[in-house]
Amino acid sequence: MPDNAAPFNERANSRDVAVLGGGSFGTAMAKVLGENGHTVHFWMRDQEQAEQIRQNRVNERYMPGIILEGDIQPTTDLAEAIHKAEVVLVAIPSKAFRAVIRDNSQIFRDGQIVVSLTKGIEECGFKLMSEILQEEIPRCRSGVLSGPNLAGEIVNRELTATVIAAKDPEVRRAIQELLGCEYFRVYANVDVYGVELAGALKNIYAIVAGLASALDMGENAKAMLITRGLAEMSRFAVSLGANPMTFMGLAGVGDLIATCTSSKSRNFRVGYAVGKGKKLDEAAKELGQVAEGIYTLKLVREKSESIGIYMPLVRGLYEILYNDASISAVINSLMMAVQNSDVEFILPRTIVQ
Repeated sequence: MPDNAAPFNERANSRDVAVLGGGSFGTAMAKVLGENGHTVHFWMRDQEQAEQIRQNRVNERYMPGIILEGDIQPTTDLAEAIHKAEVVLVAIPSKAFRAVIRDNSQIFRDGQIVVSLTKGIEECGFKLMSEILQEEIPRCRSGVLSGPNLAGEIVNRELTATVIAAKDPEVRRAIQELLGCEYFRVYANVDVYGVELAGALKNIYAIVAGLASALDMGENAKAMLITRGLAEMSRFAVSLGANPMTFMGLAGVGDLIATCTSSKSRNFRVGYAVGKGKKLDEAAKELGQVAEGIYTLKLVREKSESIGIYMPLVRGLYEILYNDASISAVINSLMMAVQNSDVEFILPRTIVQ
């Protein structure tokens, strides 16, 4: 922490916070912060979008009809937003995440808190956003925010909980104080890698769930897909160093349930459209927003095969989306697979139950 920076709980209640990214989740967090009495430097690339929010207090493209209350200052000047902020929340799509951070790395201050809100994986090197922050701005204190956080519900002040994961307790406490309110609960975790990887992986299974819904599968089948998805993602993540218990919490099973059961989920909607006969490109274009699961699927398939982790749902979905495989044929092959252990880490996978 810089010499001139006092702990959060020793200052006045109002903080200067930058939110980078004018999409749906960035807008939701800006709204929470604004209503909590903080000054929000809300950065986006599009000058017209920024001016519209400034004039009308509404982000019409991503959150039509939602009024942004409080001291929210939309801007296209990234350097100014970062310079003024005590804390920076980054809600930029994974494909652009490193470029934005790297190109502006000199602007971030020593000890500044920078938290990723992005649920995705960088293609080159299978890097998570927290790893990018550590590589590009190591002098900052970083963390990750993830959980069952559908932006459309947050902006309507519906009860929601999330997880701030960081090694530094001051980062965890700062985010809890900034975002916590009567409808938005912020829980803490130290397993940064597990929390972040869970948030990225669940997008894949939301696409699977969308497919299942489009095919009018029964509730039994949907429950099976969600729980087998949890088994896959936890097995994969633990092999990469995550704590298996993280997947029993909000960032794991909580986020998985939210995105696999709600048509508000972008990834669910992509899967639903494909299940109704649309091509992947057509479904993604119709969505009009980034569905991170489309990109994450490719990377996880490659990574799981390279390290020898069994992920039949990932493999099956990849064949459907990218190799035009028959949905029914893939489902049949999944149902004919070996019936192995139910709960991961209790029985070895060589024992069939």
